[in-house]
Amino acid sequence: MDLNSASTVVLQVLTQATSQDSAVLKPAEEQLKQWEIQPGFYSVLLNIFTNHTLDVNVRWLAVLYFKNGIDRYWRRVAPHALSEEEKSTLRAGLITNFNEPVNQVTTQISVLIAKVARLDCPRQWPELIPTLLESVKIQDDLRQHRALLTFYHVTKTLASKRLAADRKLFYDLASGIYSFACSLWNHHTDTFLQQIFTGDEAAATNSLERTLLSLKVLRKLTVHGFVEPHRNVEVMGFLHAVFERLKQFLECSRSIGTENVCRDRLEKTIILFTKVLLDFLDQHPFSFTPLIQRSLEFAVSYVFTEAGEGVTFERFIVQCMNLIKMIVKNYAYKPSKRFEDSSPETLEAHKIKTSFFTYPTLMEICRRLVSHYFLLTEEELTMWEEDPEGFTVEETGGDSWKYSLRPCTEVLFIDIFHEYNQTLTPVLLEMVHSLQGPTNVEDTNALLIKDAVYNAVGLAAYELFDSVDFDQWFKNQLLAELQVSHNRYKPIRRRVIWLIGQWISVKFKSDLRPMLYEAIRNLLQDQDLVVRIETATTLKLNILFINYNFLFYYCFIQSYWKLMIFDH
Repeated sequence: MDLNSASTVVLQVLTQATSQDSAVLKPAEEQLKQWEIQPGFYSVLLNIFTNHTLDVNVRWLAVLYFKNGIDRYWRRVAPHALSEEEKSTLRAGLITNFNEPVNQVTTQISVLIAKVARLDCPRQWPELIPTLLESVKIQDDLRQHRALLTFYHVTKTLASKRLAADRKLFYDLASGIYSFACSLWNHHTDTFLQQIFTGDEAAATNSLERTLLSLKVLRKLTVHGFVEPHRNVEVMGFLHAVFERLKQFLECSRSIGTENVCRDRLEKTIILFTKVLLDFLDQHPFSFTPLIQRSLEFAVSYVFTEAGEGVTFERFIVQCMNLIKMIVKNYAYKPSKRFEDSSPETLEAHKIKTSFFTYPTLMEICRRLVSHYFLLTEEELTMWEEDPEGFTVEETGGDSWKYSLRPCTEVLFIDIFHEYNQTLTPVLLEMVHSLQGPTNVEDTNALLIKDAVYNAVGLAAYELFDSVDFDQWFKNQLLAELQVSHNRYKPIRRRVIWLIGQWISVKFKSDLRPMLYEAIRNLLQDQDLVVRIETATTLKLNILFINYNFLFYYCFIQSYWKLMIFDH
């Protein structure tokens, strides 16, 4: 395909392919499909999408066709593969200028270059990385940003390769550019902090974008670029610097208003800092050992003390809790039953954990989780009233604890309570004993506290098996609470019937079931839909664990069906 004669024709067909008229669109797509295997077609596409005077939609489509062609025809063994000569020309053309003015097209070009890099870098494309490193130093804002964006996508793609030979190449790349990446990140970070505190929002926004991109590069290099990262002074220096930078950025978020143009990007950067730590812990638990103490101090301080007031936000709290959870539950840090069979690395990590999680620390974490994070929020109570079905669809299971606050707090509580149950059982029992008897329906806060404590007892049911006489508690208090019909008491009715559902499979005598069934039958007539749904769920759990006279149960089930099917 001759470039000069073909460019006009291809441009015309691409223009037709952007049409909303199917009569024009379909023939154009068919023609482009035929050209995919023609020599020179991708060179024409390169000329089109790098011509900034053309319509952006046409250029966008040219990039997409080029990108799809890489997957199909770039490999030497592919049918109708591109010639080595054309590929060499294309590689050179892709990195000639980083001056694309349209953000959406820029992103696609960066991904396109990364796709080629996955197949050709560094063997067939040794000049790619040096060109990118030089380009990110350029003072021109546009070219610097475009080069940095491409640098990130290339690094991300190369880090994802898993074959041993590819891993070795990435290790060599990481060790060669890590120092430069750190200095680049520090430069953009310092520049942003200076500009945001002097009130230059426009310049600060640009610097923050570069800080974010350079941090993304460092994340991939740090997590995937070293076999034993703890032996690299620069890597560990960067990870320790993350904590200082986090504090600076959190204080920055406190000082700027919610309407500041940097706000969204600032929070994304803070979350990215935490992702660096979480990813590193996941991939290199023993290399993370020198960071355990500092990570726990940092996360616990911001999430469970006054230090976090006014600076934390929900996604950051979730990330900090996940960091604590991953350290507490990490199997690499758990010694064998015979300590002498454990590795020195495991024993060292376990020692650090044990020295941190003292009784006062554990007690404060437990109390704070229950009395603060377990409380139903105004938003949740509003949802209860306006969308009761939506309220009852709990966001649990899978990986919801990684992203959502309530499942995150509950999973953290379960893991910490399991790990330190001997320490925390008395703390939780004391909270339960302080709530004996009915609660004043006019005291909303007291009702929410009781709901939270009962939630904790339900979540820790298996750990409390030997410490709670649930049968007596059911007869002496819980059953009576189910009978309080006041509208404001509905959070407790709903929580108590849920709590019973959690304990049915743990400890619940069969001779108490008639009383439970009577309570269930009454609650299925409750005025509140959330209470009725929770009651039906407990009934289902009870059926699963039925272990007494079936005829007796059958007498009750008749009325249940009538209540659930006909009355509601």
